[in-house]
Parts: sequence; structure tokens; C-alpha cells
Amino acid sequence: MSNLKRIFGDIGEDCAVKYLKKNKYKIICRNFRKLVGEIDIIAETKEYLVFVEVKTRQQNSLTKPYEAVDYRKQQRIIKTAYIYLEEHHTEKFCRFDICEVYLDKNNNKLISINYIEDAFQEDDCF
Repeated sequence: MSNLKRIFGDIGEDCAVKYLKKNKYKIICRNFRKLVGEIDIIAETKEYLVFVEVKTRQQNSLTKPYEAVDYRKQQRIIKTAYIYLEEHHTEKFCRFDICEVYLDKNNNKLISINYIEDAFQEDDCF
């Protein structure tokens, strides 16, 4: 991945973290990496442990960010979540969300966030 693309993605993840905190999520972990995949943000609410995939695009992108979280990507996220849960026991329900972040193409400033709760489930993949 190019350095500029990583910086762009990092800005999007920072915006997602701010959004989550503003909406009373507690951030548990960022960029949880294992051989099978990566989870951008792991957060929790009173009831849920939430695995968040962040997709960042410019305001005039031809595709919706969530479209990049295809079947294969969902499988990798779910497998990585299983590893996280093996390492960190929880009694909470788990959920997979997608955070679409739109940035201005001229200055990378936040334009909007579309947050999709329960964007996919394990049954969607297996």
C-alpha cells in the first residue's frame, strides 16, 4: 500500500474513532492484526463488542465504501474477530459494523460519515 493511501486511510480511521467516542463507544483496540487479517477498530458499548471496518473515500467517489467490504473481506474480518475473542473473553454480544468516511479531495477534511451498524454477520459469510 502506498504511503499516501495509508495516510488517507489513517485520517479516515481517526475520524471514525472521534465519531465512535462522540456516540459513547469505548475504543478497545485499533489495527488488531493477525495472519488472517486486520480489524481497524474494536470498540464496545454497554451491550456489544463491535468490530469496525473503516472505509475512506473522497466525496465524489464512484463507488460506495461499503462495497469494498466484499465476501472475502468479511471472512477475513470474522476470522480475525474469532482470534480476538479467543484472546479476550467477553460476555457481550458481537457485531460487525462498517464506517464509511468521506473526505474532501483537496484538503482531506471530513465531509461526512455514514455509520452502518450490523453491516454483516457470520451467517453472511459461511
